[in-house]
Parts: sequence; C-alpha cells; structure tokens
Amino acid sequence: MLHKQFIDRAKQSGSTPALHDFTTERVLTRSEMLIATLILTRRFRRMSHGCIGVMIPVTAGCILTKIAILMSGRTPVMINYSTGAGHNARYAQRTCAFKTIITSRALLAKIQCPEIEGMVYIEDIFATLSKREKITAALIAALPASLIKKMVYGGDPDDTAVILFTSGSEKDPKAVQLSHRNIESNIASMISIFTFSPDDVFMCSLPYFHVYGLTVTFWLPLTYGMKMLTVADPLDFAKVCTVMRDHNATFLIGTPSFFWGYLRKSKENDFKTLRIAIVGADKCPDSLRNGWKEKHNVTLLEGYGATECSPVISTNTLEYNRPGSVGKPIPGIEIRIEHYKTGVECQAGEDGRILVRGNSVMKGYFNNFEQTSLHIRNGWYDTGDMGNIDADGYLWHIGRLKRFVKIGGEMISLVKIESVLENLLPEDADCCVVETPDPRKGAKIVAVVTTKIDEKATLKAMAKELPKIALPKIFLVWESLPKMGSGKIDFRKITEMTQEELH
Repeated sequence: MLHKQFIDRAKQSGSTPALHDFTTERVLTRSEMLIATLILTRRFRRMSHGCIGVMIPVTAGCILTKIAILMSGRTPVMINYSTGAGHNARYAQRTCAFKTIITSRALLAKIQCPEIEGMVYIEDIFATLSKREKITAALIAALPASLIKKMVYGGDPDDTAVILFTSGSEKDPKAVQLSHRNIESNIASMISIFTFSPDDVFMCSLPYFHVYGLTVTFWLPLTYGMKMLTVADPLDFAKVCTVMRDHNATFLIGTPSFFWGYLRKSKENDFKTLRIAIVGADKCPDSLRNGWKEKHNVTLLEGYGATECSPVISTNTLEYNRPGSVGKPIPGIEIRIEHYKTGVECQAGEDGRILVRGNSVMKGYFNNFEQTSLHIRNGWYDTGDMGNIDADGYLWHIGRLKRFVKIGGEMISLVKIESVLENLLPEDADCCVVETPDPRKGAKIVAVVTTKIDEKATLKAMAKELPKIALPKIFLVWESLPKMGSGKIDFRKITEMTQEELH
C-alpha cells in the first residue's frame, strides 16, 4: 500500500528534508510530513466514506492531502483545474458520486473559479488545527512504523489508490481507477531501469491531476526517499529553471511544450546537475531534442504511456536510446501489435494497434462496465494507438487510431503530416493537423500553424516526404494552439474551432 510505504520511509529517514515547496517556501522533513498527514487523516475520517475530490496545485498541501485521504480509507479523485475548473469539479462529482472537494482559496481566486457546493478549503483546515490535534499526531508519529500502520486504513493492494480523468482531448473524459498494485508495479519498473537513489532530487511541476506527474514525481520519490522540489505553476518556466539550478535537481519530466518553455527561458548552467530528462504525452520533435543537446548537453529521452497504464508503457534510457522511438517496454509490461482490421499479430516493423498487458493496467473505468469491456479484452488493454515494434524491440508510436483519416480508401496519419510540417517551421512555431468533412472525398486535411508561411513552398517541400493525398488542402494561421493543463495539444478543441472557422 502506497501510504504504508510512505510511513516506512518517514520512520527510516525522518529528519531528512523531503519536500521544498516553492509556493509557500516551506521545507518539510519526512517526520513533519508524517505528523501533518496524521492530523489530516483524523479530519478526513469525519467526512463521508467513498471518494473525496482533490483540486490543489503541486504544493505540500496537495501532497499531504492525497496521502491522508488514503490513510483515512477514502479514495482521492484528482480534478483538473487548469481549464474549466468549475465544470470539471461538477463533472467529477456526478461521475464518481461524491460531494466533498478539498481545494484552495488561493487557487480559486487565481483561476477565477466559482465556489461549488461541497468545497472544503485546505487553508481553513490548517488554520483551525488545535494544539491537542498537533500533540496527538506527534505522539502517534513517534511510535514504531508497525503500530502507526495499524492505526491508519489497512486495505488491500487492489484497492483503488486514485481516480484520474483521461485528457478529454478527443471526447468526454473517462474516470480511470488505478490500484495501489498498479502504481507500485509501474514505480518498481522505473526504479529498475533508471537506477534512482535517495541522492536524486526530483523537480515536481507537472500537475498531479495528470497521471504522469502523479506516479513519477509524486509516489516514486515519496516512497523511495528522493527529495521533492515543487513548483505550482508548470508554465512559470523561468522559475523552474532557477529552482533546478539553485537546488541541484537531477530529474525532470514534462510534455514537449513544457520542455520548449524550459529551453527558451533557461540560462547556461540551469541544468548542470540534471541526470535524467524524460519527455512524454506528445511526440518529441527532433528540433527540441537537438536544442537541448546543443544548449545544455542534455539528452532528452522519449517515453510512452497512458492514464490507464499508470502510466509508463515504454521508455528510452541513457543506455538504450533510439531517438524517434518511444523506447522499449518497461519490465513487467507486454506489448502486442495487432492488425487494426483482422486482429492478427503484426510482424516486426508492421504497423498496427498497440495492446498492453501487465500489472500496471487499470482496474477499469469507474462505474462504466461498457467502456471497460471495450478497452480491456482477455487481459489486454487496447490503447487506441497505432505503432510498430522494430527488430530490436523498440516501440514506434505513429499516432492515435482516431488521428488517422481515410481519404480515397487510404489510411492517412495526421501525426505523420505534423511531423513533416513541424520540421519546416521555425523552432518556436506550433502546428496541428486535423480533418474536416468533405462532401466528395469524405474528409479533407487542414493544417493549423502559429506562424505565417509560404504555402506553395511548404507544400512543395512536404510533397517530398508525403503522398499527394496526404498534403493539407488548407492552412490556417492562429496566434496559439489550445492545450490541456498537462501541456498536450487539445485536438478536440482545435477540430471544433477549425470547423467553425471554415463553415
């Protein structure tokens, strides 16, 4: 159980500084974190059984709240506050049948989110703590780990450790249930291939409503004893760079858009101690990979995952790195590539649907047997992605099946078109390729870019790598592209905006 591993670690190295929160400028030892979680546990036990929502940025408050909810026997539901926070909060309450949401007054004021029935403020909880509560928690924290673990919720490894929502970049988000076993398995695999040690210092800026941040920069360092540096706003690129430099961070993860931000805002020695940098959630452009190597001599390692897989499925490592691929499957994960029509297993290098099996695969979607049955068949999770595995075992991700479009009887990859186009754009420009209805051919390809281009010259260059049928019919120039809170491109929103603009 994750919260019990936290207790063990706190008792083993209680005086060690474990968390530096750069929002409040507080540094907490593991002992102080244990006392705080025990206090919150008593408060959360007064609340209804079942789920409790969490809508707090990457801060000590979020970390302590998440642990304490588990210790109280409740299930945390992580809520995306980056865009449409009010809508997301109500959607989570309806979907998972709960009322209470632990949030922050400071956050609501910053994002201008209205108060919603059921909200409880973390500032109010800490402001109303009595001396008796603090003393009681301190006395319990002084007991041996074995006794403390008997005083908190016991549970089972297959209990739900968290409910997270899929990105919703293509359709309505689904509530993913990840068990303690799921997350623990994923962490153990990451530990085995990256040789982390308690000397590593983790930069924690990716939101914890995103599974990538939750597993890799929350539970991994928390349960294995690495120091955590938290910055609440991942878009404060300059601050992240400064914290990395001044506090000797060795580990950083993020999406390509975040790594672009760090690259542009960083100075020469900001990443002098960085040992491992992993890019995920979207394809890593060659220009980004090259930019980091040239400016900081840092090798960006690309990985692949899914919320439903806790999340890491495959990753490149410093020892085994094939740029352009998403690496080899992590230990404990099996990958099967199936022909998207026949279901026959593909040969090496042959494109097909990516299926995943292993202990990291979710319990299922909350209260949604139909969707669970559609996505998990005979123990295999259908990612909905297309790709292939080469003769050396590296996985190549070529896009969502839903990001393929059939034109003139041929399957065209929108991701492939984007890859070709982005290499023709300036380094600081974004692009996204979508489809819109076409009465004659069923669909036509539209490219949205964030810089003015010479369309004729661009199409001529693209034609060297793409068939004529895959060339964009229309180019739209926007100031910026809509993105999710995780930094991923919001394909659903871009498609809607494109269709509105063209019709």
